[in-house]
Amino acid sequence: MLWIGAFSALLFLLFLFSYKRDPRRMINGFLFNSSIFSFLLFCVVLVLRTDYPYSNYLILFPAVALVILIPFGSVALVAGLLYNAKLLIKREGKKRSNSLTLLTGLGLIFLFLLNRLDLSQYVSVHLQPLFSSVYVIAFYFFIHLLNFFTAYVLYQFNRPKRNQDFIIVLGSGLVNDGVPPLLASRINRAIGFYYKQKKVTTPPKIIFSGGQGSDENRSEAEAMEEYAIQHGIPAEDTLQENESLNTYQNMAFSKVRMDQLRPDGDYESIFTTNNFHLFRAGLYARKAGLKSQGIGSKTAFYYWPNAMVREYIAIVALQRKRHMIVIASILFLSLCLSVFSYLFIDY
Repeated sequence: MLWIGAFSALLFLLFLFSYKRDPRRMINGFLFNSSIFSFLLFCVVLVLRTDYPYSNYLILFPAVALVILIPFGSVALVAGLLYNAKLLIKREGKKRSNSLTLLTGLGLIFLFLLNRLDLSQYVSVHLQPLFSSVYVIAFYFFIHLLNFFTAYVLYQFNRPKRNQDFIIVLGSGLVNDGVPPLLASRINRAIGFYYKQKKVTTPPKIIFSGGQGSDENRSEAEAMEEYAIQHGIPAEDTLQENESLNTYQNMAFSKVRMDQLRPDGDYESIFTTNNFHLFRAGLYARKAGLKSQGIGSKTAFYYWPNAMVREYIAIVALQRKRHMIVIASILFLSLCLSVFSYLFIDY
């Protein structure tokens, strides 16, 4: 029993070490979740082995609550996703990018119905391993989603020191060549940090990173810089990076600008973006060779669920080679089991 508690403590220490070393890692979510799960398992074993007469009730009540919560929670999740889709489309318009919570809700309904139909009874017993691989893959992505969400939440607690040389503001598109509210929140977050640092030491330079879209008459960087100057930031403390077209280029091209100003590479930097985009932007910063950590601006709650679905899809795409290897391995193993069953087992 004690080894379970020791293992839980070890996992938590590994999490602390990993998070301290770099909070922009998916493994942080895995280590944290694993430590919590193993600690709960330790508590269950501890309660079951005590001589306290009502100890079993300490396990029974949470178990019953969980059994009740899962079906009702699933229904509430689907209803919430569909309602959010309706609200988002009403406020933001009918766009494919605004339909992700709708598609997720419909996808969950399809999975529930598929599970109720129990199609496995119509499949040859030799093909059962191959059929079951679908559920294994679904479980794999459920665990991955849980790890992603935990890593995302943990990253929100990141608090950079007020000793930065640069702040990178990530662009997100203009509306009528002006700064829309979503982008303004990113700039305001940078402005807020700028003034907080200015109170204690030399203020940082703010790099506005964003190129010119095909439907825009000027670059995002120019519009963002203009907005910041209008809100009190001295022009000499602003810089433009006006060539990037995506988040990775935001980071890579901003790094070039900082390296030009500080050729020795001895500088501190952070980036600002919306909170839903914070973790993925951190992954791109690491990929671009930056040590920069991020600070996020608040997002309207109705916009957040759809944005998080989009972020998760982007994270999966970013790590697609790894996922393809896992899926291929599961399918190959399932196929081998099916072939073995067909050749050597007579039902």
